[in-house]
Amino acid sequence: MAAEPSPTKRAIIVGANHRSGSLALRDRLFIEDPAVGPFFDRLRAEGVDEALVLSTCDRVEVQAAHTERDVAVRAVTAALAGHAGMDPAELAGSLYVYWDTDAVRHIFSVTASLDSQVVGEPQVLGQVKACHRMARSADMVGATLEPLLQAAYGAAKRVRTQTAIGERPVSIAAAAVQLARDLHGDLSRCTGLLIGAGEMGELVAGEMLAGGVTALTVIHPTEARAQAAARSMDCHFAAYDDMPRLLAEADVTVAALGRHKHVLSSDMVSAALRGRRRKPVFLIDTGIPGDVEPAVNRLDGAFLYDLNDLEQVALEGLANREAEAKAAWKIVDAEAAAYLHGRAERAAVPALTNLRTYFEDVRTRTLEESPDNAERATRLLVNRLLHGPSRAMRDIASQQSATELEDAEQALNHLFGLDDETKG
Repeated sequence: MAAEPSPTKRAIIVGANHRSGSLALRDRLFIEDPAVGPFFDRLRAEGVDEALVLSTCDRVEVQAAHTERDVAVRAVTAALAGHAGMDPAELAGSLYVYWDTDAVRHIFSVTASLDSQVVGEPQVLGQVKACHRMARSADMVGATLEPLLQAAYGAAKRVRTQTAIGERPVSIAAAAVQLARDLHGDLSRCTGLLIGAGEMGELVAGEMLAGGVTALTVIHPTEARAQAAARSMDCHFAAYDDMPRLLAEADVTVAALGRHKHVLSSDMVSAALRGRRRKPVFLIDTGIPGDVEPAVNRLDGAFLYDLNDLEQVALEGLANREAEAKAAWKIVDAEAAAYLHGRAERAAVPALTNLRTYFEDVRTRTLEESPDNAERATRLLVNRLLHGPSRAMRDIASQQSATELEDAEQALNHLFGLDDETKG
C-alpha cells in the first residue's frame, strides 16, 4: 500500500510594518543581528524550522514556511512576543499575516521595494539577501523558501532593469547627490567643502561622501565646531580663513551656517571660478536664511540649489516612482503567477511518476503473459489499466451524491481529454 504523501509546506508571513504597527512597537520587536540566532532557536522550539527574519526601519517580519497556517501564526507570534518581552495577546491587531499565494506576492513586492515607505529604494534587495544569508547559515532555509526567494530576486531584477522606479531621488540629500553626478559625473574624482555645521548641511555632506566624494573638508568660524564635524564624518577640517582657496578647489560646496547674512558672495564665487579655469562648481545652500547670495545663479559655471530647489527635485522623483510603480506591479504579479504555476506543476510530478511506474509494471507483466499475441496483450493491458478507475467510479456512483459523481466524471474527462476526443 502506498504511503500517505507528506503535507506540503506553504509560505507564511507574520510581522509589523509602518502601516500596521507604531514606531514604538517596531522598536520593541526590532531584532539586531546578534539576536537573530537566539530568535531562530525560539522558532525551532515553536515548531518552525524554515524561516528568515527581515528587521529594518520599515518592518519586522518573519518569512517562513509551514504546513499549517494557524499553527505557524501562533508559533511566530509567540517568538516575536518572547523576543520583545510582551504577551502574545498584546500583539493582536498589530501584526499582519499572509499565507500561501498572498505570502508569495508579499515576498515578491517587498524584495522589489514596492512595499516600502519610499517605493523603489535600492537597499531593500540587499537587506533581504543579507537576511537570507543569515538564515541559510543557521540552516533555516529549505526546499520551500530557497526557490521562492530566488524567484523573488529575479522579479526584483526585472523591476530594476525594465522600469525607472529607482532612478530619481526622493530625498533632499539624495537629490543633491544626483544633481552633483549630473554635473560632474563620477564623484570619486570630486572634492567637497562644507562651510558650517548645520544639521541639514552635515546630512547632505555625509550623503556626498556615501555617493563617492573622496575628499571633504569642513570649515567653521569656530574651529572646534569644524573639528567635531570632521570627526563625526571621518574627513578633514581646515581654518575658516582658508575659504577662498578651498572654494576654488571644491567641486561641490555645501553652505550650512545660517547666520542671517551671506557667507558666499557673487564676487567670492566668481573669483573661485577663475581659479578653477572654467570648471563648474555645484553649490548647495542649506542655510536658513540662505548663506549664498542669489546673484551667484547668474555666474557662468556656478550651479546653485537651495533647500526649496532640492525639495522640488525630490517631489518630482516621488511622482516618477509612483508612476513607475504601476509597471513594476505588473512585473511582480506576472512573476509571482509564474512561480505559483511552476510550483503547481512541480507538485504534480510525484503523482505522475507513480502513475507512469504503475503503467509500466502492468505493461511488463502483460507482455510476459502474452509475448507473441499482440491482440490479447493489448486487450489485457486495457482491462487491467481500467480495472481500478472503473471500480472507483462504480463505488462513487453507488455510495456518493450525484454532485460528487459529476465532479469525478468531469475530472476523468479533463485528465484524459475525453471531451476533446468526443468533439474530434
